Amino acid sequence: MIRYLWRRILHAAAILLLISAGSFAFLELAPGDYATAMRLDPGISPATVSAWRTRYGVDRPLPVRYFRWLRSVLRGEFGFSLAYGIPVGSLLWPRIRNTLLLTTLALVASWFVALALGVAAAAGSQRAFGNLIRGGMSLLHAIPDVLIALVLLLLAVRTGSFPVGGMAETARVGDVASHLVLPVVALVLTSLPVLARHVQAALQESLALPFIQAARAHGIPPGRLWFAYVLPTAANPLISLFGYSIGGLLSASLLVEVIMGWPGLGPVLLEAIFSRDIYVVVGATMVSALFLVMGNLVADLMLYAADPRIRWEQYPRIRYRK
Repeated sequence: MIRYLWRRILHAAAILLLISAGSFAFLELAPGDYATAMRLDPGISPATVSAWRTRYGVDRPLPVRYFRWLRSVLRGEFGFSLAYGIPVGSLLWPRIRNTLLLTTLALVASWFVALALGVAAAAGSQRAFGNLIRGGMSLLHAIPDVLIALVLLLLAVRTGSFPVGGMAETARVGDVASHLVLPVVALVLTSLPVLARHVQAALQESLALPFIQAARAHGIPPGRLWFAYVLPTAANPLISLFGYSIGGLLSASLLVEVIMGWPGLGPVLLEAIFSRDIYVVVGATMVSALFLVMGNLVADLMLYAADPRIRWEQYPRIRYRK
């Protein structure tokens, strides 16, 4: 288990390193930088702009700036924000907590509802209720994520039931919970169709296996059949889907945060892109990639613990004793 974990951690570290280098390279290819707006201001002299570029090291070659950024990552700073004048780490940390809170709640809620709907659709595959669930998920999947968020935002504004934006960083628990309702519902609705359909497909495939049919023919009660045979058999593809769903929820959460004014990584990333605050962009991108890599790492460990075949493929010399 420890060897498997170290291999996955090294693989994740290599992915994050490649993402950081690629982010720097792509931002370098984009025209202009943070000093472009300063050059257009007639009240700022070219000498001032040149001095500013030298002070913050913007005029250095790309490899030099990249390795300086790596050293700042080891110190926990993640570079220096050109717009805010503070280390990127201190700027992003409150937003990271908010995004992590939103994504975690949406992940738990979406999987809970998807499992319930998937089990109901798979158990009643030839019934009207199962057809109704499949039709509803197909219809919901056809609606764009932006439209779902905008409709929820419009309903909140018209009814006044839930607050929209304006949450302070020192808000109380009740205020945070009320501001969380709309973003969580939006994320659940955007991720639910894919999760429910995959859960249904995995369960139907499990129900069609010969030993499941034999267990049903032997008169095993439905509750025991589902919890002791069907669900454990369908666990492998669902665990793999769990890791991918984290990435989908994270990318959707950045959009939902911007639309609904949730103070997460989405608004600060969008603002940094417009202002060409390169270190904030790279820092937010790395945090998002870290969430995705950690989610897949958790899914790999769950799959390692659930499926003995993976342990046998990784270490074929191990012989399990009776």
